Amino acid sequence: MKKISVIAGNSNLKLAKDICEHLKVSVGQTICESFPGGEIHVQIKENIRGQDVFIVQPTCYPPNDSMMELFLLIDAARRASAARITAVVPYYGYARQDRKDRPRVPISAKLVANLISTAGADRILTMDLHAGQIQGFFDIPVDHLYSINVLTSYFKKKKIKDLIVVSPDVGGIKMARAYSKVLNSPFAIVDKQRQSAKKTKVMNVIGDIKDKNVVIVDDLISTGGSLVEAANALRANGAKDVYAAIVHPVLADPAVERIKKSILKEVIVTDSIPIPKNRKTSKIKVLSVAPLLAETIRRIHQNRSVSSLFARAGVEA
Repeated sequence: MKKISVIAGNSNLKLAKDICEHLKVSVGQTICESFPGGEIHVQIKENIRGQDVFIVQPTCYPPNDSMMELFLLIDAARRASAARITAVVPYYGYARQDRKDRPRVPISAKLVANLISTAGADRILTMDLHAGQIQGFFDIPVDHLYSINVLTSYFKKKKIKDLIVVSPDVGGIKMARAYSKVLNSPFAIVDKQRQSAKKTKVMNVIGDIKDKNVVIVDDLISTGGSLVEAANALRANGAKDVYAAIVHPVLADPAVERIKKSILKEVIVTDSIPIPKNRKTSKIKVLSVAPLLAETIRRIHQNRSVSSLFARAGVEA
């Protein structure tokens, strides 16, 4: 069996180190820096010829730099004669631009998929895509993970009574149904209308949430406007405590301030995206997906099933 090698860019080095700790390997030595003119320079500082290489690099803030680092690391690994290159992208940037919803706009999620393939990746490992059909944008194998087991385990341990799962929009019904199945609780929907890229208006709540503790589930939180507005609508309809389980903490301004001032009791996120110290608050709880990613990398390396990891969660990888 070829030797496994894990390397990483700058976007989430801590996650890469945590993954390597579970795999009992060291993070490969790399240089990822910028020239004075702003161009990015990368170099893999160790021999990876003939190895099974996994490049850990979520395309989070700053997304364009993170993405360019990923492309260059893939290209460097390909030119260094790696046997197989897997792009490990826990957070897949530009995923919200997955269709032509207006005239003369790009399908950015497809373009990024093309660029990852063109750079030389043999397969991609990602997690909780904004839209499942993005898997079809790739012409290389895609392993699509779900953090549902990580997030639901937290709520099972809390043993919250009268719990109900809520989708913040109609598009998240499938995710809400999966969470409700694992938590053995009913689910409801917040019907909202998006007025612009930055503003939404809650229309009504579909389902009985009166006198129940609510957990809102979603794939990402950006500015937090939709989440806070949904929480307010749920409280206005009789909900008690309102929690949120969000996979990717993008947390663009003014998300953290909105969460601090909101009625949300707790916001549970994963470490797919690192949260800077100045954006941390007691209301935000971070759970690690490093064990999940490490086990998946191990299974890919050993040519074993990945989908069996999610058989009990009612989702397919």
